[in-house]
Amino acid sequence: MPEPSRAERRRQQRGGAAPPPRRDPMRAVYIGIGIALVALVLAFAGFNWWQNRSVQQANATPTPGPNASVKPIQLTNNESLGSQFTKGKYPDTPAGGRGRPVDGVGCGAMEYGVLHVHSHLAIFYNGKQMQVPQYIGFAPNLAGGCLYWIHTHDGSGIIHIEAPDIAPPQGGPFTLGMFFDIWGQPLERNNVGGLAGPVTAYVNGTKYDGDLHAIPLGAHQQIVLEIGTPSVGPPNYAFPPGV
Repeated sequence: MPEPSRAERRRQQRGGAAPPPRRDPMRAVYIGIGIALVALVLAFAGFNWWQNRSVQQANATPTPGPNASVKPIQLTNNESLGSQFTKGKYPDTPAGGRGRPVDGVGCGAMEYGVLHVHSHLAIFYNGKQMQVPQYIGFAPNLAGGCLYWIHTHDGSGIIHIEAPDIAPPQGGPFTLGMFFDIWGQPLERNNVGGLAGPVTAYVNGTKYDGDLHAIPLGAHQQIVLEIGTPSVGPPNYAFPPGV
């Protein structure tokens, strides 16, 4: 009787003539799809967390600094604080907004609500409060008119940020520099809105020595710019209910 071949002996050692089990050729594909799905879920969760955190930070009300006045000054909608130093119902200068994007900030036909927060700006010149004009950011001369995402409604100093996204297109927060660029007025350490003299800045009651253009416009951010002398110190303002 002839000797079994090597292949037959291997089959016998495996317990029969059945061929060895074959590995599913799609197994690696299934594993790859599973890993991709897990990565996609984690990425979506991470982005959702980042977006929620960004919205919370944008809407967080800052705590006034230690130098702010103890008793807050109550702000009221439609009021005017300070003396007028600019003329015209619509104060944006030719160098400012005329409907075209300014620093990436658009001018729309409506007020957007994805980001809807309010800051306050107070300007003092040689110890006297000057009025932040109403209707900064309004461009009425275009067809139908438009409204910048950063604007004022009255002379109270309240700055409205009503944008279709939580950040401008180029990233970062909305800033005081954008507001002044839309207004078309200078914002320098020796000139604010055409008022010349050394400038002392406060943010939420604390002295600010950085770039004035970079001051963020966050929820209930309180910004005080004092030009010249004497210094009046940073007032502490209370926003109107619901603002």
